[in-house]
Amino acid sequence: MAGSKSESRSAKTENKPSLFANIYLFSYNFIQVFGWSYLLYQLVNHYTSGRTTDTLWNEVRLTVIIFQNAAVLEILNVAIGIVKSNLMLTTFQVFSRVMVVCGILLATPTAPLSPGLPLALLAWSVTEVIRYLYYALNIVGLVPYVLIWCRYTFFIALYPIGITGELLCMYAAQKFVGETQLWSVSLPNKYNFTFSYHYLIIYIMLLYIPLFPQLYLHMFGQRKKIIGTPQSAKAKSS
Repeated sequence: MAGSKSESRSAKTENKPSLFANIYLFSYNFIQVFGWSYLLYQLVNHYTSGRTTDTLWNEVRLTVIIFQNAAVLEILNVAIGIVKSNLMLTTFQVFSRVMVVCGILLATPTAPLSPGLPLALLAWSVTEVIRYLYYALNIVGLVPYVLIWCRYTFFIALYPIGITGELLCMYAAQKFVGETQLWSVSLPNKYNFTFSYHYLIIYIMLLYIPLFPQLYLHMFGQRKKIIGTPQSAKAKSS
């Protein structure tokens, strides 16, 4: 029995990230908190200054490119085992956003003019400030209950808002792509290969129909697991 307990303690120690990994993860998450907070500031300042959506993308483009594409590191973190999470789910969540930024907003002139852009940016920035702050403070064991509550409650409104914004941007982009045949390959050609970026965008939009409810319900399941019922949440906060 003593040997099995020793092996169990050894296994738990091996599963814990090293000091270097914790420093890296804390730094990464803290930088992301800064980046998404700055984007939220840019978004609010843009509209409170009386400007319109027509000029929003030019103002926030660099910030979005840097900090959204930096999220690709999360896939690597899970793949090498320093973060315990579902690799497929993490990959889908990251690349769906990267697709919107690089394949939709940067690729077409119509998507940045969509009313979906401010919706997506608002949902993304608030969600990511909370999420990355939660991750950073969790590493040092200093997560206040109010932050836990925000992380597992704000998604109820922010997730549908973000999805709506992304789909509106995609819809605005696919019209342009369909007219210009952007990044599409038609037959005949020497490779005997055909590809329609227009249809790919439509296919991705359709994927939201089965995937969104699953991810949304998954978050509700996580909320129930972490926060519990309203009665238990009150008990925890008191």
